[in-house]
Amino acid sequence: MRKALFGFLSLAVIVCSAAAPAPKKRVAVLNFEYGTVSSSVASIFGTNMDVGKGIADILVGRLVEGGVFGVFERKSIDKIMSEQNLSNSDRADPMTASKIGRLLGVDAIVIGSITQFGRDDRTTNIGGGVMGGITRRYGLGGVGKRESKALVGISARMIDASSGEILATANAVGESSRSGATMLGSGGSTGAAAGGLIDMNSKNFGATLLGEAVNKAVTELARQVESNAARLPTRVVVVEGLVADVSGASLVLNVGTRAGLKVGDRLEVKRPIREIRDPASGKVIRRIEDKLGVLVITEADEGSAVGAYSGTGQPKVGDAVKTIQ
Repeated sequence: MRKALFGFLSLAVIVCSAAAPAPKKRVAVLNFEYGTVSSSVASIFGTNMDVGKGIADILVGRLVEGGVFGVFERKSIDKIMSEQNLSNSDRADPMTASKIGRLLGVDAIVIGSITQFGRDDRTTNIGGGVMGGITRRYGLGGVGKRESKALVGISARMIDASSGEILATANAVGESSRSGATMLGSGGSTGAAAGGLIDMNSKNFGATLLGEAVNKAVTELARQVESNAARLPTRVVVVEGLVADVSGASLVLNVGTRAGLKVGDRLEVKRPIREIRDPASGKVIRRIEDKLGVLVITEADEGSAVGAYSGTGQPKVGDAVKTIQ
């Protein structure tokens, strides 16, 4: 009976291991380009607001909630954009997106543009310019007496981080279910309207006509992006490099995200013992190596990485590392 029970438990462990879910594909979302609607944005808010960043922030939230992808931290993207001296005009460029994707070590980058942002009645004069001196309060006067709905249109492309290939496209339009004379409702503090920024994730903004349209559009866009998850190619990136520094159990490597390395990767640490050469050509046909241990990557930038080492051998500068497949 005990043998039968042990056999059953062993089988259960094997089945569970086989059914373990595959790692999530990793994506990052760049700020959306909004040049075509900038005049409308300025009319609504009384000044230029980076609504492209707001749309991207909401999309990140939707994708995290969906759980289909592993979504990269936005602060890291901003840091790389700054380090690479990339401007807002680079937001919708697939090759720029691919470059950023390689630096981040993600599988795909989502880039996009805002195509509509404002009223669905284009004949109505929005201009009034009466924000009541407002940079921190909702409300807009001088828009005319007609009531109309808010309308927001956005498009996106999913870019393969390795090749720059466009893997999928998505387009979504959101419209407010209510109508009114103003896009920003009857009141409410943004709490973040200074410096060309507005918190489009806030409940106050979400309750406005414009916020309602924005959220509908982004929710539909996220659904389309997730439906194309299978288009991301499954690839095994094998990284080879050398140990550049040893400090206890912390090793620094001479390869990083440019080579495809990312946090969490596991590499085998080896020490070359000798090379076997073809007696006819003199070419190296095999290397004999001593396996020392395993390194788990904890930090990575474009040209280097740091990892935590565990193993029976003591690593040293010049030892080889290779991705464990």
